[in-house]
Amino acid sequence: MADITAVLSATTSPDAATREAAEAQLKQAQEQNLGAFLQSLANEVATEAKPLDSRRLAGLILKNALDARDETVKADKQEKWVTMDANIRNTVKGCVWNQLGSPVQEIRHTCAQVIAKIAGAEMPKALWPSLVTDLQNNMATRDTGKRQSTLEALGYICEEIEHEHLQEADVNAMLTAIVQGMRKEEESNEIRLAATNALVNAMYFAEGNFEREQERNYIMQVTCEATVCADVRVRQAAFEVLVGAAENYYEKLQPYMTAIFDLTVKATKGDEESVALQAIEFWSAIADEEVCRQDDIADAGEGNHQIVYHRFVEQALPHLVPMLLETLTKQDEDELDEGDDVWNVAMAGGTCLGLVATCVQDAVVDHVMPFITGNIGSQEWRLREAATFAFGSILEGPDPDKLAPVAAQALPFLLNALNDPKTHVRDTTAWTIGRVFEFVGEAQSPVVNPGNLEGILKILVEKLQDKPLVAGKVCYALLRLATSCANDDDEQNPMRVALAPYFQGIVQSLLQTSERPDAEQSLRMECYESLNEIIRASTQQNAPITQQLVPMVLQKLETTLAALSQPGVGPEAQEKIGEVQGLLCGTLQTIVQKLSGEDSTKMMIIQFGDQIMQMLLRVLGARSATVHEEAMLCVGALAYATDDQFEKYMQALYPFIEVGLKNHEEYEVCNVTVGVVGDLCRALDAKILPFCDGIVYQLLQDLQSTALHRSVKPPILSCFGDIALAIGPAFEKYVGYVVPMLQSAQQLSLQTPKDDEEMIEYNNMLRNGIFEAYAGLLQGFKDDKSKVEQLKSHAVYVLQFIAEVAKDGDRDEAVTRAMVGVMGDMADTMEGVGELFKQNMFWVELIRECEDQYQDQQLRDTAQWAKGKITMRVGM
Repeated sequence: MADITAVLSATTSPDAATREAAEAQLKQAQEQNLGAFLQSLANEVATEAKPLDSRRLAGLILKNALDARDETVKADKQEKWVTMDANIRNTVKGCVWNQLGSPVQEIRHTCAQVIAKIAGAEMPKALWPSLVTDLQNNMATRDTGKRQSTLEALGYICEEIEHEHLQEADVNAMLTAIVQGMRKEEESNEIRLAATNALVNAMYFAEGNFEREQERNYIMQVTCEATVCADVRVRQAAFEVLVGAAENYYEKLQPYMTAIFDLTVKATKGDEESVALQAIEFWSAIADEEVCRQDDIADAGEGNHQIVYHRFVEQALPHLVPMLLETLTKQDEDELDEGDDVWNVAMAGGTCLGLVATCVQDAVVDHVMPFITGNIGSQEWRLREAATFAFGSILEGPDPDKLAPVAAQALPFLLNALNDPKTHVRDTTAWTIGRVFEFVGEAQSPVVNPGNLEGILKILVEKLQDKPLVAGKVCYALLRLATSCANDDDEQNPMRVALAPYFQGIVQSLLQTSERPDAEQSLRMECYESLNEIIRASTQQNAPITQQLVPMVLQKLETTLAALSQPGVGPEAQEKIGEVQGLLCGTLQTIVQKLSGEDSTKMMIIQFGDQIMQMLLRVLGARSATVHEEAMLCVGALAYATDDQFEKYMQALYPFIEVGLKNHEEYEVCNVTVGVVGDLCRALDAKILPFCDGIVYQLLQDLQSTALHRSVKPPILSCFGDIALAIGPAFEKYVGYVVPMLQSAQQLSLQTPKDDEEMIEYNNMLRNGIFEAYAGLLQGFKDDKSKVEQLKSHAVYVLQFIAEVAKDGDRDEAVTRAMVGVMGDMADTMEGVGELFKQNMFWVELIRECEDQYQDQQLRDTAQWAKGKITMRVGM
């Protein structure tokens, strides 16, 4: 490019045509010769005489050439970089490396980021082996700016690479450089800040160093010293390091906890809010970690003593709780109007107190109740609100039966406090009432009973007229009340029956609240979520009123479609209308599900079937991703309600199914559409056949797509089972395409690393999808022995896969039930399969495990059925 400086400057021109032309030139240069383009950018950054704006922009474009939000796009950019000529890469690296010592801070900072992006591409392929050592050597310079940018680069590198891409020597060199910069002897707070921020990111890599006591002691020492640095930014970052230590190295923290506790108390009581927040976060991280360890110990059984559990929260309780209770009184009076997203010391303290309650359970109650009883009637609003917040925070964790008498005594007081003159107090009170219903509502001694229900509802419905933030919390309280009243499917449940007479009034009030002129999206959403739960909790006595909601919802949807068709509707208005449509579709789905759940009310929804479907097709035609998802879910509910009568809508619906299955970018839409295909299969059975070629083809395309989020792929495998079960032997023509996909999924499942809980959960989803597909195939072909015979050649591989999965201690109950069911289906449908079971006797132990009296009854029933089928084949 002849004069890149001029082109870069033109991209910031106030003239739109000049800007667009310059941007087009840059894009063309990048596409024609990427290497030369990147070299010219690097030279621009490295030339001190160039204008600062063009150098800054050149650095930004250079960084973005190796980065993207989408991981697939980023990987593609990285691949282009590493396959580029080494001389070009080295020239670019040399330019940005030298600028770590630039006199201009912005350029140093940008180059540190670029170096990290290059490291993200090169270090996994060992193309820059000297990088960390070279950065460590930079710390020997007296140039403060260079040392600062070097530490920034180290921190950014930790964000870009995985643990396995660093040798132990590199980790040691990195931590040596970082800790050197953090020392209290370091005169520059900018360097201490850069070093401490770098350690926040590097903690994940320090596993080996934390195993060595001397190194661990030194890291913890400089971190604790940094928490009392004169610079508030350093103090905040140092507490972030301690949070990382709690999350990653809990087992090693015991020697340091007394000192850390003193530091957190000091920070929480008297430091800047940003520091206090991180000090509280440390204890939240500890409590969260201990809750997880309690679960792990429970899962492992009493005989397993390998899980370290220090009981830090329990031991600190007498001192920790007073510290947290004090934070609750530090409300910011001006922040409430900003909404629920405000995060301050009081919110952080309440959240931490909730985690503490979950961790120590009943033990927290006696430490908190004196504060509550002493302050809930205070003349000072901060103390009233703090006491109420404290009560709401400790409701999850302790035994509901222990809290029920206290909650029953407190409820009238709380309901009265909804009239408090202070908005803060009313807001927290409504939230706390909702928490009472959620966590104590089903105690043996009920807090709500038919005798006090009317009075509770009267006050809550009145308070829907309060300020939007308070009204939203009242919606939450009504939702939780409805859930606790209808905690089972029994229509004669006394509380469900007691709620029924108030159904119409609650529904009308919620709808009116959703249409308040000051109702923003959050309040509308809370209204509709509450409305949906009230509908679910209703009885057949309420069915006529529920049915009357259908034309009302359809009319509201009609109004939104009319608004969208008006000329000049901007993107923001379209988004708001789409949000309302999504809420209305969600409520329509709830109504359809409720009325179709009983034979006596099913006709009430079927008679509106045509109108509902016509409206849903129009909404789908609006092409909004959020609405598409909600409308499709409603389609699935209607299909369930109408069974094979839904066939008449399929011709009009199919194009939208195709659109949904092709939507890889908004993968949740694709996921929901896959689920709806399953609903349609169950409703239509063989009548789905005319649409199967297109559906199966698109599902196969989805499985092969690298752009589609992996979470959608297990449901696709299950969907093949749904289709096979629906169309039976007609699925034969797809077997040659589908079974190889299942076998590939089996291989992927066995090779999937168990790096973390997320991967274990995904692998369980994948395996469940595989087994559900095989179950659908076997059951669908059951009545045609010639078709079953085609699957028999795959039986040995399926059994081998089941045997491998049976060895995996991380398989969940759904996977176990599904694979035992598949074994039963194989024995039930396949002639001559007994010999395979004789050769692979693993199933005997697996069935025995599933028949254990402590297992879920459904799993035991499946195991006993499968055992009967297999033993018949084996002749045992």
